[in-house]
Amino acid sequence: MSLYDIRRGLPVALSPARAGHANRRLMISPATTRIQTRFAACASQGRAALVTFVTAGDPDFETASAILHALPAAGADMIELGVPFTDPMADGVPVQLAGQRALKGGQTLKKTLAMVEGFRKADHDTPIVLMGYYNPIYVYGVARFLADAAAAGVDGLIIVDLPPEEDAELCLPALEAGLNFIRLATPTTDDRRLPTVLRNTSGFVYYVSMTGVTGGVIASYDAVGEAVARIKRHTGLPIAVGFGVKTATDAATIARSADGVVVGSALVERVRLSLDADGKATEKTVSAVTSLVSELAAGVRSVARAAA
Repeated sequence: MSLYDIRRGLPVALSPARAGHANRRLMISPATTRIQTRFAACASQGRAALVTFVTAGDPDFETASAILHALPAAGADMIELGVPFTDPMADGVPVQLAGQRALKGGQTLKKTLAMVEGFRKADHDTPIVLMGYYNPIYVYGVARFLADAAAAGVDGLIIVDLPPEEDAELCLPALEAGLNFIRLATPTTDDRRLPTVLRNTSGFVYYVSMTGVTGGVIASYDAVGEAVARIKRHTGLPIAVGFGVKTATDAATIARSADGVVVGSALVERVRLSLDADGKATEKTVSAVTSLVSELAAGVRSVARAAA
């Protein structure tokens, strides 16, 4: 048995602790229930959740903050906020360029947390998950980062380059700090590997629809649906599907089988296309993103399912 058995983000009884974690009990703060509450609300409406990804600081702090604040009204049920990093391993060209624009504009992890803090002053309900890589967190300091993230109003983390074998590094401390830790499952995650991936996952499971990086093309929607069904046999957590979802039609197709639909590359590409010749934001930048979010939300909501 694992040290923690998380189901839907609720605290449960623990197995005997392993070395270095003796007698430590998991505490999930009320704020981390935003993810579970939002998935439950969408399920009660008989639909999937729309999860939108944008990069913090792209193309600048003020514009990125304006985009972040505008996402819920446009139809986003949940927000993944990308933490810019110089050496991303899972990002396709659109997200890589978004990260480069943000870093050029001076975006830092501290500023990303400040964006969340500012968002929370106006929105107390929309879940925010930080998605990125471990290096910026390691440099910031794990304990300091977790304390600051929880205080700012972050609900969960997706850290692409930390496998389950490294859970003691960040996953377990994050859970103890009251943050959900969302793990990625991929087409190559077979039934032998899946229990290890799910062991300390909380909030939801992020299923990557393809092998490769973000922004690609989904080869088979049937295969994605089969994979979602297979993962559901192993966990009661919601399953969100991302990578390759670009249009309202894509979103509607994924929404037929998944609990959540994640869209990122198409949104950050909208940012890029709205910029002027010098790479600066224009009066069209925010609306370029929110108009697509509204289309995606309509696609997700067009698929009616039995209410939970």
